[in-house]
Amino acid sequence: MNIMDFNVKKLAADAGTFLSRAVQFTEEKLGQAEKTELDAHLENLLSKAECTKIWTEKIMKQTEVLLQPNPSKKLYLLCTLTFAGNALIKCGETQKRIGTADRELIQTSALNFLTPLRNFIEGDYKTIAKERKLLQNKRLDLDAAKTRLKKAKAAETRNSSEQELRITQSEFDRQAEITRLLLEGISSTHAHHLRCLNDFVEAQMTYYAQCYQYMLDLQKQLGSFPSNYLSNNNQTSVAPVPSVLPNAIGSSTMASTSGLVITSPSNLSDLKECSGSRKARVLYDYDAANSTELSLLADEVITVFSVVGMDSDWLMGERGNQKGKVPITYLELLN
Repeated sequence: MNIMDFNVKKLAADAGTFLSRAVQFTEEKLGQAEKTELDAHLENLLSKAECTKIWTEKIMKQTEVLLQPNPSKKLYLLCTLTFAGNALIKCGETQKRIGTADRELIQTSALNFLTPLRNFIEGDYKTIAKERKLLQNKRLDLDAAKTRLKKAKAAETRNSSEQELRITQSEFDRQAEITRLLLEGISSTHAHHLRCLNDFVEAQMTYYAQCYQYMLDLQKQLGSFPSNYLSNNNQTSVAPVPSVLPNAIGSSTMASTSGLVITSPSNLSDLKECSGSRKARVLYDYDAANSTELSLLADEVITVFSVVGMDSDWLMGERGNQKGKVPITYLELLN
């Protein structure tokens, strides 16, 4: 017999087995054939394993979303000025320490929590699923043998069918035992998952404790700065803050931290001390909040002047016959 003949016969045998199983499965579904039921303990183990797999995947997915870094929520600092510069630097250093702790949490959680869960899905459960599939096939073979024995008429055919039934029964029993032993390991998997969860909680506790301590230290450091660095709580109107920093703002230097913009003393004092009218270039678009304010377009030039009693963070602006308050942080005075 050459290799080609052997392969053809093997292919034919495999096709015959597959067809036999398909027929048996179909007849069972139609109620036309008997079906060997698994014992209650094995059925319970199979259900438990499937439930463990489903919930492990859900936990992995939700945890990965939780730990996914989100740059939009980070705090970035640009400290290039002398006014309150030390305070901003302290804030920046603290945020850097928090960022390091954040990365450590992600790395620790991935190693001690997500990786073991993934190993179960991609390793242990795949083996269980493979053996479960084999058990299903052995069960179909057994039931097909039972059906053939029932239909056997001649003594010779009946003897052959009885021998086939003994073989398929033995193979089914052996595969059922293998599957049962694997499934009973699910209990140890649950215990391992719980240990991994404890590791995850401990990593979070460490992270939040570090962040809390870092912020306490920062609070103490900021509290040691002179009180004239603090904003005036008696201000009646606060100028809005541009959300985007320009690449260059002439003589002005700005710093940004989570949307906070501080203008350097040189340009700020010039604007506040403006008594007569002067020209100013608009740095950013601004939409008036009400009828007392003037909307602005970036790069346009308007006339500005101060009004007695007006809040120091605002000036009166004019564009043709339009007039209204404008925030000084959106302007650059022109000589």
